[in-house]
Parts: sequence; C-alpha cells; structure tokens
Amino acid sequence: MGSLAKAAVVVLLASVAFAQESSRGTERIAKEVRHELVMLPYYGVFDNLAYKVEGSTVTLTGQVTRPTLKSDAENVVKKIEGVERVDNQIEVLPPSPNDDRIRRSVYRAVYGNPSLNRYAMQAVPPIHIIVNNGNVTLVGVVASEADKNIAGIKANGVHGAFSVKNELQVEK
Repeated sequence: MGSLAKAAVVVLLASVAFAQESSRGTERIAKEVRHELVMLPYYGVFDNLAYKVEGSTVTLTGQVTRPTLKSDAENVVKKIEGVERVDNQIEVLPPSPNDDRIRRSVYRAVYGNPSLNRYAMQAVPPIHIIVNNGNVTLVGVVASEADKNIAGIKANGVHGAFSVKNELQVEK
C-alpha cells in the first residue's frame, strides 16, 4: 500500500471516529435537553415542548400557556454543556377564558376515562392538551392504538371545541 493510500485510510478512519464522537455528543445533548425541559416547574399537561438538536444548536418548538415557560425553557437549555445556540420557536398561546374552560373539560374527559386515568398518575402526564382559539390538539405518547383512539373520541365529545387533532404517538 502506497503512502498516499495509507494517508487516505488514516483520514477516513479519523473522519469516522469524529462522526461517531459527534453523534454521541448530540445524543448526550438531546438527553439532557429532554431532562431539563420535563423538570421545569411550570411545565404541565396544557403545554407542549419539543426540540431538535443539530450539532451544538438546539431548536425549541411547541406551545405553552405561560410566557415565562418559554423563556425558562430557553434559559435551562442554554446552560447545557455543548449547546452554543438556542433557537426558541415556542409559541405562547393567547390568554382566553374560553380556551381555559375547554382545557379543563378535555382534561376531565380524557383523564377521567377509566382506560386512560393511569396516565394522569405520572409526574408529567404524557397526553398533552393544547387549545388555541377553541381548537384542540392532543400530543404525546400512549401505550396503544386503543388509548390513542379513546383519547381522541373523548376530546371530540367536549362541548365548545371547534376541532380536535389527535397527534398522539403510540409507543413502539
């Protein structure tokens, strides 16, 4: 093997090692971001926080009912080692007494159902209820397709909701 070929192999191996290290760093950052977001004191069932990690940049998305939760999320993510930039695209939902009533009604309908009330016992219940101008979106993760369908049916039965989007994911 010539010296040029050896150099090419060394460069290739170095780039593979760098890619693996970069991937591990991204996984670590993603794990820490998730942990920090679910630990926020005012993060609840009526909020939806999501994120995407690309290298040292974290993009925050979702919807929250309190403006302070948007800034709190950005502040805790900025402090994570390896994060150089935070793109905060979290939407603050407009205050609305009607939306608050719908939120409570959907919560009672979904978590009051005997098939779904076990989800309410978790520290951060996995079915998040987002209401914006009377439109309901269910997001989160449930154990089965049946649970997803029951949640959607119960939310659809709430008086005053204009529409219901069921974006719940089923665990793999």
